[in-house]
Amino acid sequence: MRRVVVGAAIVDGAGRLLAAQRAQPPELAGGWEFPGGKVDPGEDDRTALVRECREELGVLIEVGEAVGGDWPLGGDRVLRVWLASVVEGEPEAKEHRELRWLALDELDEVAWLPADLPIVRAVRALLGGIER
Repeated sequence: MRRVVVGAAIVDGAGRLLAAQRAQPPELAGGWEFPGGKVDPGEDDRTALVRECREELGVLIEVGEAVGGDWPLGGDRVLRVWLASVVEGEPEAKEHRELRWLALDELDEVAWLPADLPIVRAVRALLGGIER
């Protein structure tokens, strides 16, 4: 059975994407990712994503359209990512080293974790087509 990890591609009103720098585990520390985490037993993906963003960032998000389907993470794990926006609160790095808002032309300025790179490209393509 596949284990699902959910991620939020949080976009602000200026079209910037929120990137989160991992603090742990040591082999991933310093890499940048989409905020999110594991889906608990009996929890649906979107509910898990809202919960994870509340725990990790201290914000309430609204979940939008999915970014692709299942992105492989290795082993039996897959990552599912959605576009999202903050509807309450200001993101804080509660479990990450740092957070950064990145414009589309700044997405390559951070060292994304390898599993997140194809998703970054997909998000860039989606956001590049959105008129602001």
